[in-house]
Amino acid sequence: MRRLMALAGTLFATLLLMATVLTPTAPADPVRPAAAGFKVTNGRLYDATGAEFVMRGVNHAHTWYASRTTKALSDIKALGANTVRVVLSSGDQWTRNDATDVANVISQCKANKLICVLEVHDTTGYGEQAAAVTLAKAVDYWISVQSAMTGQEAYTILNIGNEPWGNTNTAAWTADTKTAIGRLRAAGFTHTLMVDAPNWGQDWSFTMRDNAASVFASDTLRNTMFSIHMYGVFDTAAEITDYLGRFVSAGLPILVGEFGNTHSDGDVDEDTIFSYTQAQKLGYLGWSWSGNGGGVEYLDMATGFDATQLSAWGQRIFNGANGIKATSREAAVFGGGGGGDTTAPTKPGTPTTTGVTASGAALSWAASTDAVGVTGYDVVRVSGTTETALASSSTASATLTGLTASTAYTVAVYARDAAGNRSTRSGTVAFTTSAGTGTGSCAVAYKVASQWQGGFGADVTIRNTGTAAVNGWTLRWTFANGQTVTQMWGATATQSGTQVSAVNAPYTAAIPAGGSVAFGFNGSWTGTNAAPTAFTLNGASCAGS
Repeated sequence: MRRLMALAGTLFATLLLMATVLTPTAPADPVRPAAAGFKVTNGRLYDATGAEFVMRGVNHAHTWYASRTTKALSDIKALGANTVRVVLSSGDQWTRNDATDVANVISQCKANKLICVLEVHDTTGYGEQAAAVTLAKAVDYWISVQSAMTGQEAYTILNIGNEPWGNTNTAAWTADTKTAIGRLRAAGFTHTLMVDAPNWGQDWSFTMRDNAASVFASDTLRNTMFSIHMYGVFDTAAEITDYLGRFVSAGLPILVGEFGNTHSDGDVDEDTIFSYTQAQKLGYLGWSWSGNGGGVEYLDMATGFDATQLSAWGQRIFNGANGIKATSREAAVFGGGGGGDTTAPTKPGTPTTTGVTASGAALSWAASTDAVGVTGYDVVRVSGTTETALASSSTASATLTGLTASTAYTVAVYARDAAGNRSTRSGTVAFTTSAGTGTGSCAVAYKVASQWQGGFGADVTIRNTGTAAVNGWTLRWTFANGQTVTQMWGATATQSGTQVSAVNAPYTAAIPAGGSVAFGFNGSWTGTNAAPTAFTLNGASCAGS
């Protein structure tokens, strides 16, 4: 993180929120040697036991505060984290952390049962920050400390370089990253690799997003994951869900490698980061434990490295909704989830439905059993061979919201335990939602963003004004002047005459209570282009906004 050292440089151009270029789908995993440690499969991270692993942790600035590391790791673990991202230096900007020191850090992570993400910080803002070095120099460093890394693949992830490009010549990031991955593989590293985005980690140019599939394919082991840093660029729910959702939809592994609750460059929407990563089972690593300077001391989680003096940010990330204590699960490689538990829960009972409305239904089912303990259930919609997540619950019941009126649903349930084991799917139950009436807890803003002879572009924002999250939506409206949708992004359009239905994309499906999502479209018009005056969301009418 460049802010810790108060580096100069202005972030951001205008964020092209709903860009029309989608990330290509990740190629299928090739036949490859079995990984000795972590591995990426179908966009998910699995540890050496084969259990899925979702990172929940924080960053610690070891290279500047090495004397604090022993206690810091112990305190971070005690607060519930399962991962720590450790700042190292190649010696180009700060004092070099040699192989002996790296081995000691790994040993301390293992002693505290923390997965260790190791990163080189000297690359921060290359191309814009004068002292920063290239990813090639970072690879040189990793090769020089390889003796400390070999044999630790089950406990460490290698984050090649922190925020490796500033805002200058970011197009070079793609080739640079591919070369770095290739050199590490040629040197014999089989670790899961992590790559940071350019634009000081925030990728407002979408360079990483739009080239992630080709970067992933360049790894001969197909064992690379992507890290986005979320500060001022990510100040709205739509920006967060759109960015992360495109990786999820493409089957590419993504986590939030750094973020805060606020920043001088913008008010970060941390609540959406927490809720969306939890809903999608994506990792997050907050910045940072303690020791921030240069005017960003508010990013300290522990004041003066004192775990008993958590800041507002520290309280939020450790103890808040969807925070570390509520969602972290120790890696199974350490015996998390019941001492290496590999037995899945029994199949849940077939669910039954009550209270079916235009936008929801209540479900209940016979509980599963497990050798260690069932920690939750996942409700899915079943359509042929396709499943779509609808809800999660810690008990044998769930309330579905955000359903579409007058629509047939077939749903089923999975049980899961703390080790990440998942049961076989329950039997299915079918029901049809009623016709939508009344006013919903939603507001819609419709704006013609640009217009030309015969054509126009429009932005639509849906705001959830209710107290329950929406998970899946259909927005409907009627054009008054015969307009036609020709292209839509962030949703999928169908049109019959003047009536339009927009169905969420996978990455815009979730609208948290009080949150919003946005999508856009291009259309054609003749003579008059009046904005629609009424909208329904999942069959219920929405207020204007």
